[in-house]
Amino acid sequence: MTGSFTLAYVPGVTPGKWARVWQERLPETELTLVQVPVAEAAAKVRAGEADAALLRLPGDREDLHAIPLYTETTVVVFPKDHEFAAAEELSLEDLAEQVLWQPLDDTLVWDEVPGQPPVERPETTADAIAVVAAGAGVLVVPQSLARLHHRKDLKHVPLSDAPQSRVALSFPIRDENPELIEHMIGIVRGRTANSTRGPAAEPAQKQTQKQAQKQAPKQASQQRRGPASQQKKQPAKRAKPRRGR
Repeated sequence: MTGSFTLAYVPGVTPGKWARVWQERLPETELTLVQVPVAEAAAKVRAGEADAALLRLPGDREDLHAIPLYTETTVVVFPKDHEFAAAEELSLEDLAEQVLWQPLDDTLVWDEVPGQPPVERPETTADAIAVVAAGAGVLVVPQSLARLHHRKDLKHVPLSDAPQSRVALSFPIRDENPELIEHMIGIVRGRTANSTRGPAAEPAQKQTQKQAQKQAPKQASQQRRGPASQQKKQPAKRAKPRRGR
């Protein structure tokens, strides 16, 4: 199979393992990986600049399908010399007296944001990480983002009762490349090469017509030769006369 496929992905998501499987199964179909900001991922797919995107839910799903793949662990990020330094896990109650930075690209949906409100919201998660590293407050993010922005002077631990985000494969409802999308769905869902859906099977009526077309020449050949009863008969062997006693 030839052609190409563009897969966009948001920061923190690591599509490398799926890209390797794609290369093994579809070596003639070029796969292009493009990292995009959280706010642009869905729009890139709708505009046709990407065939699909790995993004976080909940989010913009207008005119898009979304297949959830996994749920991310939510963590709280703080300086290593913070009062939380010895903790292995925290809860929302523990954050009550902390300034909680909530960047504009935050993908977590809060019923009620815990902690103390900051004076302003940082533009990006990277900006919020820098503020926390300076010793001002804490940050709550999916674990993959904490790892992406890892710093030696920061630590993160799970936040037990925080909202979570899910990573999903998103693609247009009116897809123009359904066969390649099916291959990508199979890969990210862990299907084997044999179980990945390929082109749709032909209708039974068409298959019957093809079988009839294949059988027609054989039948015509048999008619030209004639039935077996009209073929040449071998002469019967004459019985030897018995000798008299």
